[in-house]
Amino acid sequence: MSMLDASDAQMPFPILIGDIGGTNARFSILADASAEAINFPNVRTADFETIDDAIKAGVFAKTDLRPRSAILAVAGPINGDEIPLTNCDWVVRPHTMISGLGIEDVLVVNDFEAQALAISALAPDEREQIGPASGDLIASRAVLGPGTGLGVGGLVHARGSWIPVPGEGGHVDLGPRSERDLQIFPYIEQIEGRVSAEQILCGRGIVHLYRAICIADGIEPKYGDPADVTSHALAATDPVAAETISLFSTYLGRLAGDIAMLFMAKGGVYLSGGISQKILPALRKPEFRAAFEDKAPHSHWLRDIPTFVVTHPLAALAGLSFYARAPETFGVSTDGRRWRS
Repeated sequence: MSMLDASDAQMPFPILIGDIGGTNARFSILADASAEAINFPNVRTADFETIDDAIKAGVFAKTDLRPRSAILAVAGPINGDEIPLTNCDWVVRPHTMISGLGIEDVLVVNDFEAQALAISALAPDEREQIGPASGDLIASRAVLGPGTGLGVGGLVHARGSWIPVPGEGGHVDLGPRSERDLQIFPYIEQIEGRVSAEQILCGRGIVHLYRAICIADGIEPKYGDPADVTSHALAATDPVAAETISLFSTYLGRLAGDIAMLFMAKGGVYLSGGISQKILPALRKPEFRAAFEDKAPHSHWLRDIPTFVVTHPLAALAGLSFYARAPETFGVSTDGRRWRS
């Protein structure tokens, strides 16, 4: 029989690490605290009815090493013994994983907790610095991830520990400031009368912003896919696409600056996810950093905070691995999120 457990005791090795997204699930296994992670090919969530089936085919069928515990990062609320995911049809059922997969101990955390854990110890070659501010100050940090949606997380440093703080910061209001913004924002798709940050700063948001610019300028939109807008912007083959990504960078900078102030993130603000990596050339331009620092009367403080793009290809798995190896250095709450046999 399995039961909820709020213990902070070390999870037994080998540990299955999982990052469950809307389209892909990524898995690795840590044989012990000093072993290098064994990574497995991405699994398409649409190809399997359940996460248990995906683990059997994507992990168990490819190794004889059997995990005794599992740490899973999911996009979705963790309230009870059945955890539905936001962007796919899977439901994580820890009791079923324990009884059906032979796993003794299951911990489920928010996907942006995993991203926050990752930024505690990324190597210099696993991130790219944006702007002049630099350093590795041991201080609170924040992470933003424009992707399918917009994830936001904090990493508070207190009493010698890193404490990940999940939240729904992607749903804060995002409003116009410049004359150009005032021309465009009336045409941004709203949700019950407001524009949240996620309405612009995600994949579908790129298209929302592009279409709003076209409507404001009386131009017929050409593109309906964010990849098309991005590729034409970076290749400088379409001026509307180029303005879209320039404004996207500006708005992302504004929000990143807000989040920096919210968390007192003197240790830096990190941009994670595929979109941040894809638009790196645009983020290197002045707009992102200028918007990040434009926080009068506190611009002088923002100028000293470094910003980075996470380039690690499996950052969430890395973050969970950091925790699995040394849980005592992190203040991760397990209450209501850990099940043991």
